[in-house]
Amino acid sequence: MALLLCIESSAEVCSVALTHNGEVVELQESALERDHAKLLAPFIGNVLGKAGVAPHQLDAVAVSKGPGSYTSLRIGASTAKGLCYGAGKPLIAVGSLHALTALAMAKATLLPTDLLCPMLDARRMEVYTAMFDANGVQQTEVAARTVDENSFAEELKERRIVFFGSGAGKYRQVAQNANAVFVEVQASASGMARLAERLFAEKRFEDVAYFEPFYLKNFVAIKSTKKLL
Repeated sequence: MALLLCIESSAEVCSVALTHNGEVVELQESALERDHAKLLAPFIGNVLGKAGVAPHQLDAVAVSKGPGSYTSLRIGASTAKGLCYGAGKPLIAVGSLHALTALAMAKATLLPTDLLCPMLDARRMEVYTAMFDANGVQQTEVAARTVDENSFAEELKERRIVFFGSGAGKYRQVAQNANAVFVEVQASASGMARLAERLFAEKRFEDVAYFEPFYLKNFVAIKSTKKLL
């Protein structure tokens, strides 16, 4: 049983949760400004303040490890590592797609044979994704995948696949199979609660000094077309 601060920064949503024994105590999140550097520290202060918890009272800090937005993941990891250093607490890393799948399992009505396919938005028609079974057990490697009308054709012949997350809309535009089911689920620190609790119980901690998020794809800098002078 643990008191954990969970930080989700892999996608557009900036989300912070305080959890106790795998249940959410306080939660603050926003997808409006999409400015993790601006929002994350105030959200952490608000969540801890509302619960009357000081950083040194936490048992650990959990952070989304990716895949996801390169910049946002870096901001989340740096913030989590700073908290761990300052408070002397262990660091837990939770897979972004695992946390998203946990949220979908709680919301969707699933058949035992269903597959779950979380999708985080990447560039153009690409998504970060993996397959999970109806019990939340990962079935395929995490990958950056381009989606079109032929995506998942073989899998959809045999069973339903439930798609969700910030990238699912890309596939929804081109999907042509009745076995493709779409559920509105977006990234949230609340999806990390039970996963982080389990990792804490198993003492599966990261090296605070050397931890790096799982970016999956190399960062691509896009040159601005605006003239500065």
